[in-house]
Amino acid sequence: MLEVIVEGRSPLLALAANIASWLLLLALGLCFYRLARGPSLADRVVALDVLNILAVAYCALLAIASGRAVYLDAAIALALVAFLVTVAFAHFVERSVLREQPETDRGKNDVDH
Repeated sequence: MLEVIVEGRSPLLALAANIASWLLLLALGLCFYRLARGPSLADRVVALDVLNILAVAYCALLAIASGRAVYLDAAIALALVAFLVTVAFAHFVERSVLREQPETDRGKNDVDH
């Protein structure tokens, strides 16, 4: 099933890695639920960001369980790309909210200097 193979490690580390992988799977399922049922676009964007975080966490778990540092390199690269995607989504959401506001409401949020 979803058991992480811990090569030459202690049984406690193997148990912790297996529990962590099951918890990550549960969190992944909950994120997909929020992604499908999210009442707003912002909820869906946050769910996608959490999915990226979970992918980074799973790469880190694989690095710990297998003892291979290549998974940490993949986690760092994925985290950098996920950050850029989150910033792009935030910019997109901000622009869509500004488009929905009438012209008279846009000036009320600005601070006069």
